[in-house]
Amino acid sequence: MPFADPQPEPPALDAFVALCGEGPWHSRVADLGQRAHPGSLSGRAAQQRYALELALARLCDRKAAAKAGPAERRLCALARDAVALAESLPAAARARLQDRLLGGLSGEETLIPLFHLLRTASLLRGRGFAVHFDGLAEEAPYDLRIERGGAVAEVACETVSAEEGRPVPRGDWWALVDAINPELQTWLAAHPGRYLLKMTLPEGLSGPDQLAGLQRRITALLAEEKRQDAGAQAVLKLDPLMLAGAQAQDMPGGLPARLRAQFGPEAHLAVTTGKGSGSVFAMAARAGRENAIAAAVCRRATLAAEGRLTGRHPGILAVFLEDLDRLDWQVLRGEQLELEGAVRRFLTTPPARRVVAVSCASRFEMFGAPDAAPEGELRFRNPGHAAAKHPGLAPAILSSV
Repeated sequence: MPFADPQPEPPALDAFVALCGEGPWHSRVADLGQRAHPGSLSGRAAQQRYALELALARLCDRKAAAKAGPAERRLCALARDAVALAESLPAAARARLQDRLLGGLSGEETLIPLFHLLRTASLLRGRGFAVHFDGLAEEAPYDLRIERGGAVAEVACETVSAEEGRPVPRGDWWALVDAINPELQTWLAAHPGRYLLKMTLPEGLSGPDQLAGLQRRITALLAEEKRQDAGAQAVLKLDPLMLAGAQAQDMPGGLPARLRAQFGPEAHLAVTTGKGSGSVFAMAARAGRENAIAAAVCRRATLAAEGRLTGRHPGILAVFLEDLDRLDWQVLRGEQLELEGAVRRFLTTPPARRVVAVSCASRFEMFGAPDAAPEGELRFRNPGHAAAKHPGLAPAILSSV
């Protein structure tokens, strides 16, 4: 994909909106405007999850398009790619592309999986490959067929949510905080001070029933003015907040940064401040086991290798990690090489016999963040594959780390 895209032009986005269908597009934009209300954690989460769609909606306005930054220009270039692809496809394949667009504009889905496909194709074209959209054009199980220097490979694009590897999904945590916040405001008004509620969730947290149960226990703990409540699903402990004071404000990020430093990258944190007072109620939750995001990636890679690659040509799995924040991505790529280690172990398993390489990317690469992975992705070559040393495939499969 070009990294110095021209300013987006509304006519180009008009063509993208027409491809989606003006009715479904405007309906989706209106729906996201309601979801992304900034007054709650869930609203801020919706702003992040649907950042791509909201950015494209803004850029349909000429004044906004004139002020587009690098990330927005990247997204507009992919929207143009979608329009160009539709124009190149026969009617049946174009209908399949439009079905994918409509699917991404429905319910809890996003356009990220389709834009991941478009971005992967653009990256590969930029590396000298001829790219064919066999998944759309011929309903192949894989997405792309690429050719270069006499080599041919199949590419399967997969989108994996980090929530699949979290014992305490962020969405559930945000829902809990939004639900309990009004009660905390009332309680703080009657009990001014600074508090820290530590929660240990041995088996994690998932689903509305567990959320409702945990909320009831927190409410009861506060109403009965207890310090602790221990049970099989959660251990709650309420203490004075000892991280307050000038030191907290001196740190970048203030109190949240102090809490993060104490409880680690996998903790779920929330801070409620009393209206019109200096009262603070902080919550920190940890599961009984570590996040397993890299393992979730490998589970999906196993399924894709077995079900989406034909074996007629070397296979590349292009994985997009969704629902990550910057700290998650830093941990996965960090000194412990969590993601690299997991993927390299996967490449030694029988299901990986068709896989010549795995690439991993996130929104930080798609949006061109300063700390994005070099070359726009992490790549891991399978040295045991017969095509691992084919020079024609090298730009797509050579390990980047």
